[in-house]
Amino acid sequence: MRIKVLQVAIAVIFLFLAIALFYFQVIRVNTYQQLSISNCIRLIPQEGIRGRILDRNGKVIVDSQLSYDVLFFPQENQDLEKTFSKLAQILGVTAKDLQSKFKTKGRFASTPVILVENIGQKKAILIEEFKSELPGVIVQPQPIRAYPYAKVAAHILGYLSEIDQWRLDKLQNYGYKSKDMVGYGGVEERYDYFLKAAEGGLQIEVDNHGRMTKVIGFRPAKSGKDIQLTIDLRIQRIIEDAIGDWKGAIIVLEPYSGEILGMASFPNFSPALFLGKSSAKESILRDPGAPLFNRAICGLYPPGSVFKTIVATAGMDTKKITTATSFFCSGRIKVGNQEYECWNVHGEQNLINAIIHSCNVFFYRLGLLVGPDKIYDYALRFGLGRATQIDLPQEASGFVPNPLRKRLRKLKTWFPGDTANFAIGQGDLLVTPLQVARMMAAIANGSYLPRPHLIKAVAGREVQTYKKMTGNLNLKTEILTPLKIGLEGVVMDSSGTANILAFPDFSISGKTGTAQVSRGQPHAWFAGFFPTKKPKFTLCVFLEHAGPSYNACVVARNIIEAMKKEGLL
Repeated sequence: MRIKVLQVAIAVIFLFLAIALFYFQVIRVNTYQQLSISNCIRLIPQEGIRGRILDRNGKVIVDSQLSYDVLFFPQENQDLEKTFSKLAQILGVTAKDLQSKFKTKGRFASTPVILVENIGQKKAILIEEFKSELPGVIVQPQPIRAYPYAKVAAHILGYLSEIDQWRLDKLQNYGYKSKDMVGYGGVEERYDYFLKAAEGGLQIEVDNHGRMTKVIGFRPAKSGKDIQLTIDLRIQRIIEDAIGDWKGAIIVLEPYSGEILGMASFPNFSPALFLGKSSAKESILRDPGAPLFNRAICGLYPPGSVFKTIVATAGMDTKKITTATSFFCSGRIKVGNQEYECWNVHGEQNLINAIIHSCNVFFYRLGLLVGPDKIYDYALRFGLGRATQIDLPQEASGFVPNPLRKRLRKLKTWFPGDTANFAIGQGDLLVTPLQVARMMAAIANGSYLPRPHLIKAVAGREVQTYKKMTGNLNLKTEILTPLKIGLEGVVMDSSGTANILAFPDFSISGKTGTAQVSRGQPHAWFAGFFPTKKPKFTLCVFLEHAGPSYNACVVARNIIEAMKKEGLL
């Protein structure tokens, strides 16, 4: 009986074995055949060269240069100690260090092990000369990002770093993989899909011990596309030199097309620091001055008196005032139960004089006449409260307080004092320097809102996306003319708030602003365009906690003087 039970058990076991063999060798034959093929083939990757970034005149701002990595095939070497000793002499390191790296990075790896990265061209040549004494050692060229102008245009360019998990989850279906170098911030991120190179490599066959037996194929890497920007490197360097030690942002914009000719945020940083493991990179991330923060497009600040340009437009366009309307400035005005001050006693002021002298009392009265709802509407028409859609990531939208929404909410009241503050660019109103630059461009070009952009061409082909203006403000000549006269007087009149910018040989127009904040010194603004009659440039200078607008005007003058010397005007 026991023998029969044992025979049945053995028969069942052999039956299961037969079924398993049939399943694996017949039903799943294709799957395991593919796994077998994959197991014997290895890919040695070869990085392509990332696309260059050029300025509008073809000057290279960001390039790629070759570095050299030392790779080691352990299967091809029978005397590790001798090889590492010779290699250590060439590289100027110890053999012990090389052995340690080899053990750490994969002593039994079937693909080559990277022993040393970025050794420099001279050492790479030496290794090639002694190749016969270094079996299994190869030098592989590796492109790395190069910044010939160091920190210049850092916030426009962004930087490269290893892909993080969040980006990998979003982009892995588009060919991105772990350890890839991708763009963070600026053009490097916004146009990464153009700049990114296509990886190539060497296919090799290995035996069951992981030793290379033969080369199967080679696929060359493909370079990324070059990108040409709208910025002029000469202007970019001028504005970065002019700001000195101030925090803030400067923008030079072509008023008709919206092309950014120069844009800088301060403090800035060196993109090259993010390419490797560096303590300097950590110090940038911990810096309280936030050098990675692009104040030009992300910073939100009260505009102060530069906003009076919009209130003046609203007053004339709604016919609440004409150029003949005047108000008396005694240096203060009572609104409700509270007194609001002007920065000076201006006496009788019409619209043009009020713009020239930046008279708060005039604009308090004008704001109360126009009403907060209309001021809100005109602020939106001039592009405030929404992103400009510049081709850079993380742009802020700003904030324009909505009086109607506030009144509709329970326990919220919009007071006349709120309107007075609103009319001079204070209160809850927040803008980015780029929004202010675009606002001034609309006055300069005759009431069209351009769409600011940085891309000019990809791989030599001009980009047409940004050719059209984004909106017509439909401002009539009888509104624009006195407005422009006032803005010209701000600079060219001896009593104007920006008269330090007056040049004898050409005219500049603009508006100053000293924006009060709850803590610290006020912010200083100057936004304008030049030459007045046929504007070629819109300029916005914003200095964070710099005090009076005079300081912004000094920076603006330094910029314009430098542009004159360069023959750019």
